Amino acid sequence: MVISSRVRTGRRALCALALSLAAFAVLARPQEPAQAHEPILAYIKQTWAVLTRSNRMLAKAAADPKFQPGADDRWPVYVSPHEDLARIERQLRQEMPPADLAKIQLRALPADAAALRVHGLLYLPHPYVVPGGRFNEMYGWDSYFIQVGLLRDGEVDLAKDLADNFLYEIREYGKILNANRTYYLTRSQPPFLTQMVLGVYRKTQDRKWLAAALPAIEKYYAFWTTEPHLTPETGLSRYYDLGDGPAPEVLSAEKDAEGRTHYDLIKQYFRTHKVDDYDVGEYFDPGRDILTTLFYKGDRSMRESGFDPSDRFGKFNIDIIHYNPVCLNSLLYLMETETAEILRILGRANDAGPWEKRAQERAARINRLMWDNEAGLYFDYEYVHHRLRHYPFLTTFYPLWAGFASREQAAAVVRNLPQFERPGGLQTSINVSGNQWDAPFAWAPLEMIAVQGLRRYGYQSEADRISRAFLSLVDEEYRRLGVIVEKYDVVRRRTAIAADIRFGYHSNEAGFGWTNAAFTALYDQLPPGEQKKLLEREPAAAHAVP
Repeated sequence: MVISSRVRTGRRALCALALSLAAFAVLARPQEPAQAHEPILAYIKQTWAVLTRSNRMLAKAAADPKFQPGADDRWPVYVSPHEDLARIERQLRQEMPPADLAKIQLRALPADAAALRVHGLLYLPHPYVVPGGRFNEMYGWDSYFIQVGLLRDGEVDLAKDLADNFLYEIREYGKILNANRTYYLTRSQPPFLTQMVLGVYRKTQDRKWLAAALPAIEKYYAFWTTEPHLTPETGLSRYYDLGDGPAPEVLSAEKDAEGRTHYDLIKQYFRTHKVDDYDVGEYFDPGRDILTTLFYKGDRSMRESGFDPSDRFGKFNIDIIHYNPVCLNSLLYLMETETAEILRILGRANDAGPWEKRAQERAARINRLMWDNEAGLYFDYEYVHHRLRHYPFLTTFYPLWAGFASREQAAAVVRNLPQFERPGGLQTSINVSGNQWDAPFAWAPLEMIAVQGLRRYGYQSEADRISRAFLSLVDEEYRRLGVIVEKYDVVRRRTAIAADIRFGYHSNEAGFGWTNAAFTALYDQLPPGEQKKLLEREPAAAHAVP
């Protein structure tokens, strides 16, 4: 029997989504499963508990869909070498059911974590919320958006737990981690710490807690503003993973239907395609048919950025180590202004001044180096050759969201909305590359940042229009599938995306933490009449995933 390629592709897409939903069901099964057409806001509120992990549930948190358990079917859980392992073990014996305790193996993290051959979960003292599906750990930038949703839904204690876990990571590991697994120890993720700390403070008004957080904030800021993250040539920062070699999670879990890893597919691409974005010889040795040490540095660093992968920093984002990204430096501008705000709250106005000066200087550098007046967009700056990469990407909205773009710059960005706006919202870039962080895909956090940036500069009708498009897509797919997922095709308004993703992982994970949170944030900012119309629509007719 001959099966057409289109049918095979459709079956693979359906299979990938089904596996994602199955993973969500196994890792995040609620006590009262959500009904397929339960109102979406109720689903979101219920799902915070579904996605929560705590020490009592450590066996569930230790399970990693990206890896396999040990030979004895136990999952390793590592404890910081600065911690009292015996004390934590006694505590877990009191909190965990014996059957669950038997499923994990508590270990002290060795001083040289790079020597680890068996990867596992990193212990955190407080409960946290995971994104869902294959992401069964606490992530860096996901947690900011998740915390926005928690605070909105009255989960203040859990929102504070997220911030406290990040402060703990800074103390124990020197930075907020990409996520609390050992294979993420060499990198962080986009820095949203001060937004999270202030988000908690505004609910609790706990000045003592706020003051206690300040040393960790300063330490984490130094991580981003000293070399190798600092580029002295510009005074701006870059993403830069501190580890070497292939990323373990890629070798384990980023494979296509034929068993080829993400790295295998990239080597094949380099063999058969010409790349003009950078000198491929720096990253691929055709004579030996190997990816170079610098390639893996770039690959790891683009994972620190969270945009894994796209072609924003050259093909596969590999050249990211030579860029000052507009997103990272906008976030550091916010970190500087918000640290000044924290100091003023604590009565230390004199200490706030230098932070405000740093923020002003950073904003001036971004506007000087990353703004293209002719294009009317912000771009990333390649500091080695002193040039912009003209790759329209939704991070052009970060300076609007952070508030340092001029009125004229904001107006120019708005005039470029047609480049991004599609029937289901804003596509991440204008380039179809086969990567999940490019067209035609949309990700909820960038929808939220773009819309809030528009609102900050008074573009309410545009913000409402984009919110309606994206929220209606999320709601329609929720009514059809019974879950909220990670990413959306905003051109064809669908969640079946596996057939269109060639590099990285192909699944569309269910849950999904930051989509849930961004949905409620965008929903709350719509006029009441628009909210009512959005959620009173008839449920979508049930049909197979295309």
